[in-house]
Amino acid sequence: MERRHLAMRRALALAALAAVPLTVLGLFFVLPVSGMISEGFWVDGTFDPGAVLEVLARPRVHRVVWFTLWSSLLGTAFAVLLGLPTAHLLYRRRFRGRRLLRALLVVPFVLPTVVVGVAFRELIGEAGPLGFLGFDGSAGAIIAGLVFFNVAVVVRAVGASWESLDPRPAQAAAALGAGPVHVFRTVTLPTLRPAIISAASVVFLFCATAFGVVLTLGGLRYSSVETEIYLLTTNLLDLQAAAALSIVQLLAITALLVVAGRLRAVPDAGVVRTTQRMPRPSPGDWPGLLSTGLVLVLVGAPLLALVVGSLRVRDSWSLGNYRALSGHGSHDALLVPATDALVTSLRTAVDATWMSLSLGVLVAIVVTRRSHSRAERRTRGALDGLFMLPLGVSAVTLGFGFLITLDKPPVDFRDSLLLVPIAQALVALPLVVRTLVPVLGGIEDRQRQAAASLGAGPLRVFLTVDLPAMWKPLLAAAGFAFAVSLGEFGATSFLARDDHPTMPIVIFRLIGHPGAMNYGMALAASVVLAATTALVMLVVERLRVPSVGAL
Repeated sequence: MERRHLAMRRALALAALAAVPLTVLGLFFVLPVSGMISEGFWVDGTFDPGAVLEVLARPRVHRVVWFTLWSSLLGTAFAVLLGLPTAHLLYRRRFRGRRLLRALLVVPFVLPTVVVGVAFRELIGEAGPLGFLGFDGSAGAIIAGLVFFNVAVVVRAVGASWESLDPRPAQAAAALGAGPVHVFRTVTLPTLRPAIISAASVVFLFCATAFGVVLTLGGLRYSSVETEIYLLTTNLLDLQAAAALSIVQLLAITALLVVAGRLRAVPDAGVVRTTQRMPRPSPGDWPGLLSTGLVLVLVGAPLLALVVGSLRVRDSWSLGNYRALSGHGSHDALLVPATDALVTSLRTAVDATWMSLSLGVLVAIVVTRRSHSRAERRTRGALDGLFMLPLGVSAVTLGFGFLITLDKPPVDFRDSLLLVPIAQALVALPLVVRTLVPVLGGIEDRQRQAAASLGAGPLRVFLTVDLPAMWKPLLAAAGFAFAVSLGEFGATSFLARDDHPTMPIVIFRLIGHPGAMNYGMALAASVVLAATTALVMLVVERLRVPSVGAL
């Protein structure tokens, strides 16, 4: 009887902790996604699955899906090829400035995608330093932007695993006459394979859902599933076709997440972990030196072109583009100044951060507490997967779902300024959860039991045992959420009010209006937003927390 009573108490405690995040997820995720699905399958109130099949039979949809697939595969392949040797140099070798390089390489991942697109256009456009190559508006430009955006995921995810490997098995193989390539193939690679596969899966996911990069670099010739949903909704008002594509994307990405989760669960090769001091680079590290140099050029060239372009006004050096941010642009391109939009972005990011942290902490506690039965363990595993679902739905699809479902009582949020931060908090939630879960999961449950046996209640146990171990990762998760919110463009493009735009929305509007002043303002606004994001991520890097590749 007592055992049953304890099981009931644990079940009630689990339900109480999960109640708030489950309610939020149901209202602001399940409901919008369900509404999106209904748009595709229900026509004039009648269930009509043939409508979805009709949309998927369109030749343009075939081209869009095919382009999304092969561009994502190429972007993932190049990111892995560049990221592996770079990870070896930055995580297996010791040299001055290594931590600074790590921080700089992670900045592109959290840059607003629209800023990435503007930076590449400034580099490879007709008037840019590499304009003679004719890459502007090409598939090559899009793939370069995808690699720029995602190579840091491979470097950090694989590098974190590589850094903690015991070097003795590789040294023993080398002492027996094995060459460097043979050692890597037979000793190191089997151990790193789960991390590599997991990172590649995440990179493919981000490439397939890259919105701002394709929208700004693809021009009229190239469109991904993500941008096609946006164009169908905003330009053509074809909600049924947009919903059909959203359903396909949701199913494909969810399947990818399931596969990635299974691959991530593969155990490593049993290599003993160590914190042994790393050696300095040697001539044999030329692959890492070469790839790191290429990555730095890939990352630095567009950003340098962006900064230089923002300082040029009529072929002379000037801060005029930055001063113009307090105005409305030529021909009143903006309803509010870019400076006001920056304030809106910062306020929205603060709201999105506290929302995602509040939910993320509750979710992390729920999924990491010790399970006392198989049913409880399965429940916690199901909850863990459930709260990762926002990662399986693109921000564009989420914004579209908000637009068509949260517009009627009792859930009429059309005029609420909290709608944008709520959407951004859901986008950031998986990052927050995956940053906190490894830390809370690594705490010995006996410490909590000892504190409880001394009379500490659940809150006291959390404050004395969990919080001291998680405060740095918690600050880092706040930094990730803040940076993600600053740059979020997909959902915000649907939801932001015209009189309260965020900085990415302002940048996109400026590059969409003709005029040298508008374009110069877009460059200056991009630099301001990129610098703000970079500053946040430099602080996060100093906290030395698990990488985003842990997703």
